[in-house]
Amino acid sequence: MSQTNKELEAKFYLVDLGELQETLESLGAILVQPRTYELNIRFDTPERTLTQSAQVLRLRRDTASRLTYKGAPQVLEGVSDRIEIEFTVGDFEKAQALLEALGYQVSMIYEKYRAIYELNDVLVTLDEMPFGKFAEIEGQDAACIQKTCHQIGLMWKLRTLQSYALLFETVKKNLGLDIRDLTFENFSEIEVSLGHLELIPADLR
Repeated sequence: MSQTNKELEAKFYLVDLGELQETLESLGAILVQPRTYELNIRFDTPERTLTQSAQVLRLRRDTASRLTYKGAPQVLEGVSDRIEIEFTVGDFEKAQALLEALGYQVSMIYEKYRAIYELNDVLVTLDEMPFGKFAEIEGQDAACIQKTCHQIGLMWKLRTLQSYALLFETVKKNLGLDIRDLTFENFSEIEVSLGHLELIPADLR
């Protein structure tokens, strides 16, 4: 998240996360966060008003506990542009209890492993999701995001602006799944193909 409470990013589906990691390190990228497990809990009203308006209320635990609000995304020069307000909380369980006391309900739990690199003031995250591997590039403007995309060898035209939650809905539809949570356990015996995600890897040559 930037200092201006704005999130500008693009997401890329990958075949080989390790190769991209080697590319980043060869370019002198700084490891900001080593590979870390993330637990994410999304909350919504009983009427699912946040989801219907593409807003996000999320509690995350990785190296710390963080509460995040994201506004509805817009497309700005080919990248996702949305308000993001995030801050750390001292107690994950009490933060969840507070949200539930205010009437919010758990709408989805999702997991990932994430490593974060910084290259020329741009953040590149390497994400291992239960249904595939991805990279996200986040920067101060669309031009620097696109420049970094080319620098690390990804195909800009194959980016996606969909959230992991929306990609999860696509996978569920194509596989006929009736599950709420995007967890490694739920996908332990499920094979997800390119067609199920409806994406083309951006690192194919």
